[in-house]
Amino acid sequence: KIVAQLLITTALLFALHMNGTLTTFVTLPGLGYVDLGLLYYPLSYGLIIGIVNAVNLTDGIDGLCSCVTFVSMLGFLTLTSLLGEFNLSIFAAAMAGALTGFLFWNFYPAKTFMGDTVAGIAYAMGRPELIFFFGAVYIWEATTVVIQVTYFKLTHGKRLFKMTPIHHAFEMRGWSEVKIDCVFSFIAFGAAALGVLFAYVYYL
Repeated sequence: KIVAQLLITTALLFALHMNGTLTTFVTLPGLGYVDLGLLYYPLSYGLIIGIVNAVNLTDGIDGLCSCVTFVSMLGFLTLTSLLGEFNLSIFAAAMAGALTGFLFWNFYPAKTFMGDTVAGIAYAMGRPELIFFFGAVYIWEATTVVIQVTYFKLTHGKRLFKMTPIHHAFEMRGWSEVKIDCVFSFIAFGAAALGVLFAYVYYL
């Protein structure tokens, strides 16, 4: 699976290079527009493949991944519209619309489930740093897994969280799947709003 992800990431970066979208510059808070040079490429592989797997980790209870991704797509739709990138706006709107229909079947109690998802809009915009805002919930979920495994090994069997990915810890505390979907979507909304604010400060 990781070989396929490496190949798909290579194809994505190559396609962006061919259409002139790929740039090694990123916008960092406090530093402005920074050229990462050759470091951009290994970081991109890590970020893209990391997000792909983080999305899969989020797909652990009915409707969670769909709800969070729907909010992220609305955030991207808002931002691409503000930046005048209308082709990407159409794509984000189509994704949000598709997820609305999918949620009808995927929300608790789910009848269908989401498979692998690749979030490439930020790279298509030439703004990979936006993933840290629009993919905040995915990153949070994956980070809890890394922390749990590391802590488990360092302490020879102790756990920092009740269970990871973190949405399962909330389940074990008695939260319903619907409540988790709503709270995580609200967090995704807040992170997306921060992403739009970040773009307003640095891009507009």
